[in-house]
Amino acid sequence: MTAPGRSLYVIVCAAGPAGDVGRLVGPAQDEGWTVQVVATPSALDFIDVPELERRTGRPVRSRYRKPHEPRPPRADAIIVAPATYNTINKFAGGIADTYALGLLAEAPGLGIPVVVLPFVNSALAARAPFLRSVADLRAEGVRVLLGPGQFEPHEPSAGDGNDTYVWESALRALRP
Repeated sequence: MTAPGRSLYVIVCAAGPAGDVGRLVGPAQDEGWTVQVVATPSALDFIDVPELERRTGRPVRSRYRKPHEPRPPRADAIIVAPATYNTINKFAGGIADTYALGLLAEAPGLGIPVVVLPFVNSALAARAPFLRSVADLRAEGVRVLLGPGQFEPHEPSAGDGNDTYVWESALRALRP
């Protein structure tokens, strides 16, 4: 699945670990992926845009392209990490009110593999809307890495997760 030139979109949401997304970008490139970082509008303040653009050789995207701008290659796979409560619920609900969510809304219908690595606290993870969203996404074939051995929700206000976030599990989930 990771032949040279394959395009991996990494969708980054505004959550504590977002600033460390390079911990996913580098290993993905080492496996032969061409990485396109897509940030939710709020995530732009969490990441080092110039550094990610330098590392990937591609602009970080957060908005739809203008008609005169070149069309980027279609994703062969998508990883959403860190995926927030809001993004997971909107993705499951089919809401496409940002560029990132527009990509996600279309991906299952196009057969594009999607891996979601959440970053939510235990209070949010226990909510019925979130539990329904995870179940709905899994029913559509989206790999939601939530549970023992994957991402386990942290206590509210328990830190930014930078030291314990399991970036490598998202890339591992794409391997055959």
